[in-house]
Amino acid sequence: MNRLLGLTILFLLLACGACTRSHSQMPPAQTHPVDLQLPLHLPFHFVVFGDTRFTDPGDTEASNAEVRRTLVQAIADVHPAFISIGGDIAYNGQDANDWKVWDRETAVWRADHTPVFPALGNHDLHGDANTALANYFQRFPDLKNSRYYSVRAANILLLVLDSSLDELSGPQGEWLAHQFDTLDPAVEFVVIVLHHPPYTSSSDTKKYGGGHSARPQEQALAHDLETRQQHLRARIVVFSGHVHNYERHQHGGVTYFVTAGGGAHAYPIERAPDDPFQSKEVNYHYLLVGVDHGKMQVTMNRVQLTNRKATWTQPDEASIAVPAAAKAAASR
Repeated sequence: MNRLLGLTILFLLLACGACTRSHSQMPPAQTHPVDLQLPLHLPFHFVVFGDTRFTDPGDTEASNAEVRRTLVQAIADVHPAFISIGGDIAYNGQDANDWKVWDRETAVWRADHTPVFPALGNHDLHGDANTALANYFQRFPDLKNSRYYSVRAANILLLVLDSSLDELSGPQGEWLAHQFDTLDPAVEFVVIVLHHPPYTSSSDTKKYGGGHSARPQEQALAHDLETRQQHLRARIVVFSGHVHNYERHQHGGVTYFVTAGGGAHAYPIERAPDDPFQSKEVNYHYLLVGVDHGKMQVTMNRVQLTNRKATWTQPDEASIAVPAAAKAAASR
């Protein structure tokens, strides 16, 4: 009997050990998403861009390191209140060396104490998810392991989503609905940041060598946002990445930007005739977003390097106003 009891205990210990090993290989569970507060006064400006793919500068297939470093310095020079990166920060999320390149090349931002609010991209999760997320959260400790989270800054609410999870169902969907249902009346702009775009002119056919179609789950998100927009005084603005170019779309009162020209190998895309922004160029860029009472100005800052000389242009700009501010402007 004692021998049988001993064997039973041994079996349970071994089973628990296997269970522990299994759980240790899984990504960290989402804690309660953090709600960060950034004490800012109007007016202020911030930067949005994405798809930097920090990696070995010698890997010119994955990313253009010269462009990447030029953009990082230019962003530092405009002294933004914060920087939002829409995913694919590293080329391989599990690769510690890729994150060391991030550490080295973005040191100027930390020297200026500029907050960075990232969204997870598919490349940030490449490889072992547990290792990749550990590398990611090590760089952004304020997130406290939150794969999706909010940031309140003056009259804007930044909602950063994890598009590797469904945006409208499960804990993330419940959290997103709660954010809208309890929206502070003082919020004039709800800024959604995620990696995969709800709208894009590109497609999986990759006519010009690159591109991705919008996925059904982001299309469903867009429908939900446009339905909500009809009942909101605040304006919804969406920034996404994944398609290595720049796009601007307007649907149902919501303005959508694709800003994925941060250094990952860029490509032209086939644009629909009714797209507000038409370009056959490779558009490496960042977006400068100016915020004031009732209005937001988004300016695309495009860089082209020729013999290591940077030429900057601003080929697109969009003004977004809350309804009351828009009516006041029209009456003047």
